[in-house]
Amino acid sequence: MRKLSQVNAGDEVVLMDILGGRCVRSKLFNMGLTPGLRLKIITKNTSGPIVLKVRDFRLALGRGMAEKIMVK
Repeated sequence: MRKLSQVNAGDEVVLMDILGGRCVRSKLFNMGLTPGLRLKIITKNTSGPIVLKVRDFRLALGRGMAEKIMVK
């Protein structure tokens, strides 16, 4: 497993776990990010948010949140 922030643009991964406290986990769950979900990294630059394709929509996550998401 690795952190979402370590995945390259164009890669498809599966969300395995969300690290962090209740507030962080709740926020990500409310965005639809749950274990077992397939994610595709659309954009990942050296600065700025990471843009993901989740189901039929795009989601931009900050680097801090991406550090808390473990993928495979």
